[in-house]
Amino acid sequence: MLNEYLNAIQETLERGDAREESYYGHLKDLILAFARENNLRQTDITVLPKQTEAGNPDFRVWDGKNHITGYIEAKDPSITHLNSIEESEQLKRYRNTFPNVILTNFYEFRLYRDGELIKHVSIGRPSLAKKLKTALPPENEKEFFDLLDTFFSFSLPRVHSAKTLASELAKRTRFLRDEVISIEMAEEEKKGQKAILGFYEAFKTYLIATLTKQTFADLYAQTITYGLFAARTRSNGEFNRELAFKFIPNTIGILRDVFRFISLEDPPKPLQIIVDDIAEILQVTDVNRILQDYYLEGKGRDPIIHFYETFLSAYDPSIREKRGVYYTPEPVVKYIVHAINSLLKSHFDIADGLAGNHVTLLDPAAGTLTFPAEAVKTAVDEFTQKYGSAGKTNFIKTQILENFYAFELMMAPYAIGHLKMSFLLEELGYD
Repeated sequence: MLNEYLNAIQETLERGDAREESYYGHLKDLILAFARENNLRQTDITVLPKQTEAGNPDFRVWDGKNHITGYIEAKDPSITHLNSIEESEQLKRYRNTFPNVILTNFYEFRLYRDGELIKHVSIGRPSLAKKLKTALPPENEKEFFDLLDTFFSFSLPRVHSAKTLASELAKRTRFLRDEVISIEMAEEEKKGQKAILGFYEAFKTYLIATLTKQTFADLYAQTITYGLFAARTRSNGEFNRELAFKFIPNTIGILRDVFRFISLEDPPKPLQIIVDDIAEILQVTDVNRILQDYYLEGKGRDPIIHFYETFLSAYDPSIREKRGVYYTPEPVVKYIVHAINSLLKSHFDIADGLAGNHVTLLDPAAGTLTFPAEAVKTAVDEFTQKYGSAGKTNFIKTQILENFYAFELMMAPYAIGHLKMSFLLEELGYD
């Protein structure tokens, strides 16, 4: 197996005009041959040659469906020492983002687990092969196969805590923002394409007129990650990028548009790969455990809302501080809303409180709609207690949906708020 690989590498090397990508097929064949010989039958490799140092690693090794084994970043054989590459910004990004990564120049292989170098082996010396113009016998064959064994043995550990999940999602969302969305937008602009740029233009036209491409990349990355998280909370079984769309409520048009593109259409390959990676993290997440932890901490029963503060603390604490994204305890929210309901009756002569047909409600900095959601529940309770449930649907349609408003500048809480309200309306029996 290794003899065939080194012979193929040598033939390409002696052509004299070979580029890094010229060797990709040989490495792919070697990895697939190893997988076959070791009965790793569900092994697929996606090759992603790229124009710049940004973007995803060159190879993704996975099962072709859901499970991602890891990534391989390849450098030209002329780079005979990988020490400088190991400390490059590119490799640091990969090591910090992905937990199972191989760095290679097609002769030397370095395996990193959770950012740390754990195995290192060389199967030949490229400088000697080039000088002698012949393929040399493989070196350290046993150690090399042991490295591949370790690489293929990786699987993501199950995520049980909100803090761990926030950390894992945050580093992938930063990568999605900086290494995928920003790069893809620049490429689309050069080529006159409008896959992701189309969303940027739509967001700018219909949501935020002053939106810049940089701000959009951040907004879009957060929306994807948090949309996936929210969808995962509605999925009790298997979860992946393709299934996410089915768990986004019909009421949230803009989020469904984003996920129709990501789940059902043909998004750029680099976008598919990082979204698949985020989806796998969520697949191994014990969502019920996280929900229970929030409940025990007195933060209510809805992790979709309260997890955002935890996520933002890991993703970008400066945004959290700048935008004032701080969790309001559920008892405080209930007290304020119920106090307003009471004051409307006692001081403003509105007998139905928040359910009164002269009441207009606005939350000017709504975040994830925690306050409006509680106000909706209170108003509906007030109405049904006095007038029964027969007119509830019409009351929600003509009073709540017509007269309750909320504004929010940040896209992720905006999307989460829509999800929250959609779930709440379902619970209240309104279709």
